[in-house]
Amino acid sequence: MEVLRRWKAGWGYPTSLLCCYGFFSTVKPMEPFLIPYMTGPDKNLTVEQVNNEIFPVWTYSYLSVLVPVFLLTDWLRYKPVVVFQSLNLFITTALLLWLQGVAAMQAMQFFYGVVTACEVAYFSYIYSVVDLTRYRKATSYCRSVQLLGYTMGSVLGQLLLSFNLMTYNNILVLTLVLTSIALVTSCFLPMPQRSMFFHRSLGDDRERKSSTGIVAGSEGGALSSPSALDERGGSSNAPSRAKSSSDEPVEAGGSEERPALPGGCLSILAQLWRDFLECYSSRQLLYWSVWWALATCGYNQTVNYVQVLWEHVEPSQNITVYNGAVEAVSNLCGAATAYGIGFTQVNWAQWGELALGIFSGLGAASLFLMTYAGNIWVCYISYILFKTLYMLLITIAMFQIAAELSMERYALIFGANNFGALVLQTVITSIVVDSRGLGLNIVTQFIIYGSYFSAIALLFLVRGVYCLVTQPQHKDPPASELTPRPEDTERVHSF
Repeated sequence: MEVLRRWKAGWGYPTSLLCCYGFFSTVKPMEPFLIPYMTGPDKNLTVEQVNNEIFPVWTYSYLSVLVPVFLLTDWLRYKPVVVFQSLNLFITTALLLWLQGVAAMQAMQFFYGVVTACEVAYFSYIYSVVDLTRYRKATSYCRSVQLLGYTMGSVLGQLLLSFNLMTYNNILVLTLVLTSIALVTSCFLPMPQRSMFFHRSLGDDRERKSSTGIVAGSEGGALSSPSALDERGGSSNAPSRAKSSSDEPVEAGGSEERPALPGGCLSILAQLWRDFLECYSSRQLLYWSVWWALATCGYNQTVNYVQVLWEHVEPSQNITVYNGAVEAVSNLCGAATAYGIGFTQVNWAQWGELALGIFSGLGAASLFLMTYAGNIWVCYISYILFKTLYMLLITIAMFQIAAELSMERYALIFGANNFGALVLQTVITSIVVDSRGLGLNIVTQFIIYGSYFSAIALLFLVRGVYCLVTQPQHKDPPASELTPRPEDTERVHSF
């Protein structure tokens, strides 16, 4: 009993519950087959309705609630938002299962946009209940469990359909059961006593003053503080490498909470704005962030609408679809590539922007191949290549930014980069996809996405060559500074 009591009072109990929640909320066997289900006899929608009227709602919903959710997540201390996310996930699945028609499916996409926006609470919760000395390990567990859930969901859906073990509706019922387990689990999470911004402890303030800031005299205003956070393609924090003031680990819940400041909310928002301006004054951080926002926008558009392209190339009524297997393989390849990059000895500060240009160009080529090949297997292979390349590059970008920032500042920059990506994605969706805009067909859309990544590739190729030509050669930094470590890369977000 004493061991159990200590376990509940320590970091293992909340981490275990969060891992359980992360697993059951990400096992979605129906997700890779959403287009065949919605355009089949169960929902009887057309591809054009799904593409031009239903799917755009997710983007608009995500953008409209992202900023309020980001602030409320910290103010409410994470757990209420985690519970709210699981409730919205349950509603999303229920709407998809029981309702019919375009309006109902648009409502389903709205609730799913809320689910996506609440993803920030999942990893932020760890910071509030786990000591910084254990944050890396806890984040690794939770991220690995999420990746396992995504992969198992895709494999499970593929097996159930390939062997005719379940219909689409039965798979949705199974998903509803799994979501219910996640909802119940979220209710048992301990309520944190502190948060990153609004409910800080006195120890947090002392640590923040000693670990944040820009190093004067460094090239481009390089930012210093030994921490790294990870995020999805939407919404995760990688571990801080800051040390506590004591050699002994102290549980997060034991810190004394700071009393509220006069004009507390406005003071915090003003501090966030100052941190925002100070961080982006670093030219190197700014360039990596620009790529992050641009590429994440194009990646999200591709992943969101690729099933529509597959349906166009080979209607699901004609063959047995392997969408689930392709998603599983792409997740595994992306995770393996992100992990493997930690063992390469490359000075990404010098060669990184050129790598961004080259690999973005390969991503554009895979999109064009997917669009013009007219063969479903070529589409599948091209998609795996595209997703793997993005996972590789986002890992490098996350590390290059996170290694120079404190935890609070990386959380801010991470949110700002993804918000920028979402704003750009909303503009593209409203003009290119939405039926109230141009309402282009899926082939034309993917030609635009391929051209978009070609422009990104050209921009960073030029920038990378310029840096190599104009900047003096520096001595190679220590190996520990060259690439992300395996502990960091294994947690890159699988969107």
